[in-house]
Amino acid sequence: MLENLMVNEYRDYAGVQDSNRKQEAVHQNNDRKNDTEYKNTNRSIKQSEYKNPANEYSNTTKSYESDSSEADRNIANKDEKEVNVRQKKEPEKEAKRDEEKSNEEQENEKLEKQNEDLKDKKISEYGQTLLENGKRDHKIHLLSIIGEIEGHECLPQHNKTTKYEHVLPQLAAIEDSDEIDGLLILINTVGGDVEAGLAIAEMIASLSKPTVSLVLGGSHSIGVPLAVSADYSYIVPSATMIIHPVRMNGMIIGVTQTFEYFEKIQDRIIKFVVDHSKIDYESFRGLMLDTNQLAKDVGSILVGVEAVEKGIIDEVGGIKEALTKISDMIDAKREQKE
Repeated sequence: MLENLMVNEYRDYAGVQDSNRKQEAVHQNNDRKNDTEYKNTNRSIKQSEYKNPANEYSNTTKSYESDSSEADRNIANKDEKEVNVRQKKEPEKEAKRDEEKSNEEQENEKLEKQNEDLKDKKISEYGQTLLENGKRDHKIHLLSIIGEIEGHECLPQHNKTTKYEHVLPQLAAIEDSDEIDGLLILINTVGGDVEAGLAIAEMIASLSKPTVSLVLGGSHSIGVPLAVSADYSYIVPSATMIIHPVRMNGMIIGVTQTFEYFEKIQDRIIKFVVDHSKIDYESFRGLMLDTNQLAKDVGSILVGVEAVEKGIIDEVGGIKEALTKISDMIDAKREQKE
């Protein structure tokens, strides 16, 4: 019995072992199959991974080339359109430039005409203009003092006059201007209002810019202080200067105080002439009170060179000498500044 039992247990154990070996063999076969499939799968994946970049690169290159060619065509079309637009706009721009140039030329011509009109008006109404010396780069203001010096009362319209309310502001503008280098004064006057004449003479004498006066025709009475008020004075050979005592029009009171007032006015005139010329006080007063030269008046008449010999005028000369002198004075002043 015991032996039979042991034999049966041994058989059962051997059957279990055999069954286990069979299952392990089945599992190993399955593992080998799975491993083979895995390797085949990996190999195919690797092959596909190896082949795909080339394919992708090729496809990308083809796509890039296609995009590049299309972009080139777009750029070429755009450039062609821009060229066409420019070609269309160029004639328009040229026409616009020509129109602007024409407008600018018209504006310049208009301004030149206005300037010429202003110059003509200045000459005709005020006897003034601007002389521009191109050779020496000088701008000289020309001021004319002609006829009668008008004072606080207006003279008749048929009288040629120099109005001090016109001259004084102009002299102030000349002093203030950086463009004007000097002042040339042309004088041909019979005299006039004492206070107005002295006011103009004092303004001329106080200018910081070079001034030259030129007596043409005559510079009588209060015209004498006007002639000597400049830094340098000229007189043409045929011009005359009448020097006489102060006279008054209208009613006067015949008392000593009136005579003393006249003496003060004469003293002002004599002192101004003496301070701005080479003549002394007594000599000029002697010419003013001379009774031998004028038949119906008291005073003296000097012709051309006589005014120079008496020391009232600096030199005999004309417009050429006057312009040369003022240009030299302007150059000398510029050298001093430098």
